[in-house]
Amino acid sequence: MKQSIRHQKIMELVNQHGYLSTEDLVIRLDVSPQTIRRDLNVLAELNFIRRHHGGAASPSSAENSDYIERKHFFSSQKNCIAQEVAKLIPNGASLFIDIGTTPEAVANALLDHKSLRIVTNNLNAAHLLRQNESFDITMASGSLRTDGGIIGEATVNFISQFRLDFGILGISAIDEDGSLLDYDYHEVQVKRAIMESSRQTLLVTDHSKFTRQAIVRLGELGDVEYLFTDEVPFPICQYLQNAKTKLVICQ
Repeated sequence: MKQSIRHQKIMELVNQHGYLSTEDLVIRLDVSPQTIRRDLNVLAELNFIRRHHGGAASPSSAENSDYIERKHFFSSQKNCIAQEVAKLIPNGASLFIDIGTTPEAVANALLDHKSLRIVTNNLNAAHLLRQNESFDITMASGSLRTDGGIIGEATVNFISQFRLDFGILGISAIDEDGSLLDYDYHEVQVKRAIMESSRQTLLVTDHSKFTRQAIVRLGELGDVEYLFTDEVPFPICQYLQNAKTKLVICQ
């Protein structure tokens, strides 16, 4: 395939899907990863695409590209986590679903359930959940972010009016001492409201969150009833020995 034809095909695919990983493009175009990376660099310099680590996004979806990229990270692990969480949620239960791509994966895994009552500040999760007509879905009020999350003082006040069975909680980082950390102070306030308004909090996170560093402290692992993840580092295993948190490894 000539370079000009390949470049045109890449632009068409990226514009169609919003985001594609390098691996996807290698398979679709049947060329080497090195060739795709060179093509993406050229197209990015010409502003035909937005270059990201591991793939490319269309310029028209620039404000959502970070979210789209996050959604593709460790997608199989997130789906495995989501399936394990779904096993714990009975039909007819009430639950919060938090911001984040892993809580969204849980929302998707719950679609075969019946008569769930759901409160969420995650617009993307709500869009998925509306496919099931037996669900009662309530959207939180507040300020809408470009990634579909809703946050702010109004969101905290709204969530605090409920008392639900489960809170499906995402997180940006977990420190070695068990601290739950995030990047956004306002998002942390919403997460805290979800924890306080849930009878049981289910923390859902892939292993990459154990190597990140964030600046706003939400609490600690001992504050949640369950930790669902695909891999746990040794310091966290030690921490959990003295905590009441139940660990579920999803593989």
